[in-house]
Amino acid sequence: MELLDESVVPEHAREVKQEARAFAEAEIEPVAGERFAAGEYPWDVLEAGMDGGLVAQDLPEELGGRGFDIEELLAIAEELFRADAGIGLTLMLASFGCEIVEQYGNDEQAETYLRPVAENEQLSGLAVSEPDTGSDLAGMTTRAEKCEAQRASERSGTAAEKNGDEWVLNGEKYWVGNAVEADWLTVYAKTGDREDRYANYSLFIVPTDSDGYAAEHIPEKMGMRASKQGHIVFDDCRIPEENLIGTEGGGFYALAEFFNHGRIVVGGHGLGLAAAAIEEAWAFVHDREAFGREVSEFQAVQHILADMRTEFEAARALNWRAAKKVKEYDDPGFWAAMAKTKSTETAVDVAERAMQLHGGRSVLTENRISRVYRDVRIPVIYEGANEIQRNLIYRQTPR
Repeated sequence: MELLDESVVPEHAREVKQEARAFAEAEIEPVAGERFAAGEYPWDVLEAGMDGGLVAQDLPEELGGRGFDIEELLAIAEELFRADAGIGLTLMLASFGCEIVEQYGNDEQAETYLRPVAENEQLSGLAVSEPDTGSDLAGMTTRAEKCEAQRASERSGTAAEKNGDEWVLNGEKYWVGNAVEADWLTVYAKTGDREDRYANYSLFIVPTDSDGYAAEHIPEKMGMRASKQGHIVFDDCRIPEENLIGTEGGGFYALAEFFNHGRIVVGGHGLGLAAAAIEEAWAFVHDREAFGREVSEFQAVQHILADMRTEFEAARALNWRAAKKVKEYDDPGFWAAMAKTKSTETAVDVAERAMQLHGGRSVLTENRISRVYRDVRIPVIYEGANEIQRNLIYRQTPR
């Protein structure tokens, strides 16, 4: 059964899709079950992905990457998440947030922070969500305030290391990929109190070895267990003024545009998971007998499989069309929200039906379908919960 065929994939993205599939078959599928059970960060698979030229290669060639565009990233996402969502997420988060620095940062920031990630010498991450705030980007409370470095050093009893101003961060972030593992993060923080609540946020580069930065892993998740997310506390965390990305107060709008790209890729997460669920269901019902005949011969089972395949194909067609729309900046928010919603919810639906077709065996943790069923609950939430996506679809519908 070939669900993730190349027919909807643009010609330029097919080679990297084949690379991702070969890598997933050789490096991810054989260890997926044990890594899910262990719930540990898969350093060895990540390093293999780096060696294979699939990690952090969305960064431009002039910085050491391969310059993957949104369609190439979608092609990779489908293949990695079909093999295992947790490991796939780990590989795709290695350069998370870098696109923001690339688009809005300056040349010095690119050389200092992006090049080491593109060359697989460092890991990055993006810190947005907070313990009490998830999808409300204009409701985050982590704050960054500018102060003079000399006065700050006098208050702390240490010698000033350089002239100029600093930003001081205080607050918490939650659900941050690579919070512990990353060398630096792109951090979203409040910097103003203007009447326009969307103009009060900025983005910063925060090295994870900065004083006042503390992070720990969120201990257990029901799904995607081979990826690790963290809880960060900023306690007078000081970074130099030049670590501001772009303009002060422009963070909300930069992040909103970034998420348009991200939601297309998250749609790919859903498509890969949905493909895995359909594959498992198809194989199971064609290899099992009940009431004297093969389970697949029952019309009710055939109708379930037909519905699963139909919804999958509809989601995939929408997601690839949306990728082209976002790439061309043609109502990107509208298309990205639709693609993310449809693909991730299709994954939930087909995984549930696949569980039903497996019967009692579906609950056995060693079975792939039980992992897929738990994994699919997560992409409907991250990159903006699907309830928020529906708001965006309605508000941004082209008129």
